[in-house]
Parts: sequence; C-alpha cells; structure tokens
Amino acid sequence: MIHGTGDVNLDPSYNPAIGANGYDHAWAKLDGLFRDDSLTVINLECAPSDLGVAEEKEFVFRCPAESLPSLVSAGVEVANMGNNHTGDYGKEALVDGRAQLAAVGVAPVGAGADADEAGEAAVFDVDGWTIAVVGFGGIMPHSGWIATEEVAGMRDGDDIPSMVEAVEAADAVADIVIVSIHWGVEFDTAPRPDDIERAEAMVAAGADVIFGHHAHRLQPLETVNGAAVFWGLGNFVWPRNSTAAATTAVARVVVAPDGSIDSCLIPAFIENPGQPVLTGEPDCGPSR
Repeated sequence: MIHGTGDVNLDPSYNPAIGANGYDHAWAKLDGLFRDDSLTVINLECAPSDLGVAEEKEFVFRCPAESLPSLVSAGVEVANMGNNHTGDYGKEALVDGRAQLAAVGVAPVGAGADADEAGEAAVFDVDGWTIAVVGFGGIMPHSGWIATEEVAGMRDGDDIPSMVEAVEAADAVADIVIVSIHWGVEFDTAPRPDDIERAEAMVAAGADVIFGHHAHRLQPLETVNGAAVFWGLGNFVWPRNSTAAATTAVARVVVAPDGSIDSCLIPAFIENPGQPVLTGEPDCGPSR
C-alpha cells in the first residue's frame, strides 16, 4: 500500500502551530497511517537546510534540519524537492537539504547537484515489487532554478523530453513508477491542457502513478491510459488559510498480487493550523 500527499511545510515561522507544539504536531492526527503502509511520498515545500541566504521572493520557506526526523517518525520515505520553495535559500541549501534528508532516512527526489541527480529515481523493494519514485518541478521563480549538467537545481517539470527520459530510466529498473510533480496553477480545481499533455507523455513513458501538487486546492483523481493520476493533492501540513485551502486528501494506491493497481482518495481536513485530520474512509483496498 502506497500513500502520497500534497504540500508539506515545516517552517515554524510560516506555520506557528508547529513552532508552538513541536514538529510531531503535524502528524499527530493521522492515526499512524503512514507508519502502517509500505511507502509514503510527500511534496516538501521548504528548503530542508540551515544553510544559505534567502532568495528575493515573496515567500521563502525553510524546514530546519531539526524538523526532518519528524518525517521519519511519521512514516515518510520519500520527499519531492522539485518545487518552487526548496531553492528558497539558494543552491548551497538545496544541495545540503538533499543530504540532510538522506541522512535521516528520507529519500530526496526532484532536485540535486545537477540534472542527473535531480532526475534520479529513489528505488525500493516492497512486497516483491521494485518501485521507483521520480520528482519534477514545473513551477519555478525563474529559469535559474532548473538543474543543468553543471548547476544544482530541480528537474524540469515543463520539459517533456527531459521528463520522459527520467521516467523511462526509472521504468527500466522498476515494476512500478511513481511520479511526484509540482504543476498547474494556484487555486485551480482541475488540470489544464498542458498538465494533461505532460501526464499522457509520462504515462506513455512508463509512469503508473502521478502525485500532483501546487494549486493549493484538491483536484480529482482520474485514470489516464491505465495510470492513476492524482491531479492535485492540495495542502497537507500547512496553515489553515481558508476552508477551500484546508480541504485535502491523502492519495492511496494498492498494488494487487497480479500487479493491477487500485487507487482512491482518503478525505482529510486541516482542522488545526498545520495539522491534517483524516475525515473519511478510503474506498479502495484494505485499511492494511
């Protein structure tokens, strides 16, 4: 059983409830959901490093290194860094943040010291299946955020040939390929045509599951050419800014012994700032 979430922000200056109650506060109302599954993938929407200087942009988010063990204790195995905030404190912090995540036992994807590392899959052996997770960032403050052969950054989530290359490489070594991608337009509740084009290209390249995020709104789950596409998983560990922004879900994927995939959304709501609460039962697969 695999779970995915949208945006997770462990910056106590932006999310004061975490500063007041500790980082484990973020995960306290999930009933151990991620500890009881096989794999959990989140989008980490902050620079997971204590290094660097803040970029000149409206919102800059830092996840202090001391916050990262809470991911492990909550049961998170993979953190996507391909988004518009893991570079908020510059290249040094981005590279260090990747190392900080790996050091506590969370696999970083979607960003790295160069394009190859940023597109590299995290690979797991789970219940007899080889699962590869890749990450992309289709939202960027400027082109300098994209990793190149020589420059650190995130793997380009707008460049379809680059995305296809990374997915095909993952598919060559895995039975199941999961993509975590930051895309779309803030406050949209449905995918736009360019998102659909990218999803279709990734599925054709071998993606079996896509976890989308960025819009800060929950978007639907659909099947695209046989793959489970969660277009937008909304906020997850985030301040409660409005009812619409606080309405969220956990993506669930269940792999059957024959390799078929069942998928669904588990309803959730950010009832207290920074603290999602499960509000409904899944309608796919067993609870465990």
